[in-house]
Amino acid sequence: MSQASASVDRAAARIASLGTPAGDSVDLSAEMVALIEGKNNFSANVKSAQTMDEMTQTLLNMVG
Repeated sequence: MSQASASVDRAAARIASLGTPAGDSVDLSAEMVALIEGKNNFSANVKSAQTMDEMTQTLLNMVG
């Protein structure tokens, strides 16, 4: 999850630099794709954690 968060942070920082001289080389469409990928990665990680929680709960219910 931290990798997805870091990816989103990097893309957001590059988008934020658009108004500066360093931002002249920023490809906005590529950065938006990076943001969407980061969001999707984060969502997948959350779903994995939820599934793990559900499986653990089911196992604990079975054990008693």
